[in-house]
Amino acid sequence: MKNGKTPNPNVIHPIKDYKNEIYIKPTIKNPNIIVGDFSYIADSDFESHVTHLYDWNGDKLIIGKFCQIASGVEFVMNGANHQMNAVSTFPFYTLEGWDMEPPAREDLPLKGDTIIGNDVWIGQNATILPGVHIGNGTIIGANSVVGSNVDPYSIVVGNPAKTLRKRFDDELIELLLRFKWWDKRIDEINELIPLLTCSKLDRVKEEIKNRID
Repeated sequence: MKNGKTPNPNVIHPIKDYKNEIYIKPTIKNPNIIVGDFSYIADSDFESHVTHLYDWNGDKLIIGKFCQIASGVEFVMNGANHQMNAVSTFPFYTLEGWDMEPPAREDLPLKGDTIIGNDVWIGQNATILPGVHIGNGTIIGANSVVGSNVDPYSIVVGNPAKTLRKRFDDELIELLLRFKWWDKRIDEINELIPLLTCSKLDRVKEEIKNRID
């Protein structure tokens, strides 16, 4: 391993003497936020990027392994949504003095858990809206607003975010989803780095086929 050190997903600061990039998992306090090993954010406080996550909604933010999250990214959770099937959208029940009980759950536009796959790169100042599912290996462009599900290994950009293209052909995507390199042991992943960073995709495809077979 580099400099005699083994990668450790439980350290907060993976870069020596640099505080503005952290592995997220060891910093999480909210039980409704679940983050996999080695996912990082270019900031010193991840939970400040998760807004409107309230216990009474019961939703979760689930992020896989090896995700790369730039500064300014916001995960907007279901608590940001107001009742939309009545005359007024004003949330009287959340504010002091108003005589209103919370609406029934079926009257709120709750969209379920927000789920980010593995090896997802989310660009600077992107916004992920409630209930979105983003597939493995996806790239989210800077300043994008993602309001709908994204297929694995896609590149999405814009507001609202739209798929620009797939990163690879269907065969390689299928192989990568079967290979699941992010679930392998640290020493195996370390050995795979030349393959994972190789730009000769035909060679990558054949190597993965051999390893799967």
